[in-house]
Amino acid sequence: MHEVGRWIAAYGYWAVFFGTFLEGETVLLGAGYAAQRGLLDWRAVVALACLGATLGDQLAFALGRWKGRTLFIRFPALGRRVPPFLQLLERHHVFLILAIRFLYGFRIAGPVILGTTRLPMPRFSALNFLGAVLWAFAVSGAGYFFGVALEAVVADVEDVELVAVGLLLAGAFVAGWWLSRRATRPPSDTPR
Repeated sequence: MHEVGRWIAAYGYWAVFFGTFLEGETVLLGAGYAAQRGLLDWRAVVALACLGATLGDQLAFALGRWKGRTLFIRFPALGRRVPPFLQLLERHHVFLILAIRFLYGFRIAGPVILGTTRLPMPRFSALNFLGAVLWAFAVSGAGYFFGVALEAVVADVEDVELVAVGLLLAGAFVAGWWLSRRATRPPSDTPR
């Protein structure tokens, strides 16, 4: 096992928990790939990702309940996200809470904004946990299956894995950014 592999085996689970507590897609994709390579246990990765993501969003929701409006004034960039988010919330209440982790830019801001609404905490908690489960399986699964596909195409994966993982993570970042821009763009008044 090379040095990076030893580091992942030693600290990977901690990285998954704390990474998903804060934001997490990049860490979780990498952890899914590491699980496919045998460096981490995929079930543990999914469980820790669910735990970290759920706790992080619960804390953000509570922060929104407690100081949300003050945060919007103090951080205008956060405040600018409120109107498009509330429009989505009105139209797609349950779907938005389940998918909030997939919307780049709303992973942390979304639960804070939700905390300022009249959404009951038990309802948010249940949907938050279900969303965390879906997200953990989808994102870590993408990393895992990326490793499967890479092994099918490349004879000696270790020669190209750092470049391949870098491309995977960069692609995921760009795709998340692009999707969130489309989801939060105000509707156009002119037909296309």
